[in-house]
Amino acid sequence: MAKTPESKLKYQAKYEESPKRIKIREEQNLARQHALKAGRVHKGDGKEVDHVKPLVNGGAAKDSNTRIVSEKVNRSWRKGQSGYNPGLQKK
Repeated sequence: MAKTPESKLKYQAKYEESPKRIKIREEQNLARQHALKAGRVHKGDGKEVDHVKPLVNGGAAKDSNTRIVSEKVNRSWRKGQSGYNPGLQKK
C-alpha cells in the first residue's frame, strides 16, 4: 500500500530522530566543515563531500575517507548504471 504524504512525513521525521541517523548527520556535517576550512569546497559551489566508504557501512568521517564530487554524482544511484566509475573525481 502506498504511503500518503502525511504518513510519509511522519515516517521521515521519526527516521531523522533516530540516534544512528543523528550520529551520521553529525559526521557528515563535520566532514563538510573540514573541507570548507581546507578550501576544498565553497558555499554555493554545487560540490559535496562524498565518503568513499559510506558512514552507514562503517566508514570514518576522516579526510582520508572523503572526496569532493558534484551534487549530481553524489546523489545519483551509480551501481548498475552505465558509466559507473567509483574513482570519478577522486582527489
